[in-house]
Amino acid sequence: MAKASPGVGNESWRVLEFYSGIGGMRYSLMKSGANAEVVEAFEINDRANDVYQHNFGHRPFQGNIQSLTATDLDGYGADAWLLSPPCQPYTRQGLQKDTGDARAFSFLQILELMPLLKHPPSMLFVENVVGFETSDTHATMIEILEKTNFITQEFILSPLQFGIPYSRPRYFCLAKRRPSSFVEERWNNMLIQSPRPLFEHEDLVPDEDVSSQKDWDKLLQSCQPIEQFLELKNPSNDTDVESASLHTDFLGDLKHDVREYDEEVPNKASLDQYSVPLGLIERWGSAMDIVYSDSKRCCCFTKSYYRYVKGTGSLLATVQLEKKDKTSLKELRLRYFTPREVANLHSFPEDFQFPQHINLRQRYALLGNSLSIAVVAPILRYLFTDPL
Repeated sequence: MAKASPGVGNESWRVLEFYSGIGGMRYSLMKSGANAEVVEAFEINDRANDVYQHNFGHRPFQGNIQSLTATDLDGYGADAWLLSPPCQPYTRQGLQKDTGDARAFSFLQILELMPLLKHPPSMLFVENVVGFETSDTHATMIEILEKTNFITQEFILSPLQFGIPYSRPRYFCLAKRRPSSFVEERWNNMLIQSPRPLFEHEDLVPDEDVSSQKDWDKLLQSCQPIEQFLELKNPSNDTDVESASLHTDFLGDLKHDVREYDEEVPNKASLDQYSVPLGLIERWGSAMDIVYSDSKRCCCFTKSYYRYVKGTGSLLATVQLEKKDKTSLKELRLRYFTPREVANLHSFPEDFQFPQHINLRQRYALLGNSLSIAVVAPILRYLFTDPL
């Protein structure tokens, strides 16, 4: 058995949230049920801070994290640091410059301050892309954590393992400073690709590591269908709908389905903004990841989703014909997932909103940089739980 314990007595854990973005980490902390409060958030992106302030009533510190000193960090008296540093230095699409990338400097600076702190945090959480675990930055992080008396457990997990039809595998590092320990100490200093340790003491225990295609196929069957995450419903599932009037009917249905139209569609732009242009279909159709409302998987949405269609996220077919393999892509009436739908797949709560001045492209970009609350919440619950 285990219990979630506060920092001191009945006081809550004091948390610093670095690279806070639009608040995915804070929502995860809230959903985790941990007795914890964010005493400060840090984010340099002005638009992200607008969204964060809109939803939480607090604007993150917007200065350069590299300007922080050990004295500054000690002054917060934080028990835990939650960090989601820029992933571009480690992505396959990027230059993979690792520690040589300027976007990695602030994270390295934070790590290097750790041995200088008079009151270092008791817990650390780091989220990044798959590939980070083989980087020089990762090696530096582990070296510093070991020198400052931390023990670690590392995970690579995807929302698919939590029943969400969203393929977004991510790397996570959990660290606790001795004498604190994890509930499952047998996983210390290991890289784990199963969520089992997170649920070891609960009735629902997910499957073990899914490494083979057969395992993944079985996992996908346990996911919810994409239709459960849509706000714009398909107008028809008829297999013989091919009329030219379909597109008009589709847009008409969307007008009835969009909630809070003025807010969700900035400047009252026409709803056909979600339709994929025919020019892009003709050019990149063979490279598109096309899914249907009954699909149980879609690809990771990136910050470039609304600018490009190749390798940036799935597109939704609004018409489902009987012979999918013989259907012209144009007949599928492809559209982008809306920002609210992407937020749903990230498991953001229903009351999450964008300020009206954040335009459509900015919304997609900000969501593309966010994290999966369905995955991070149980990880944080596990991190903040001490063994009895």
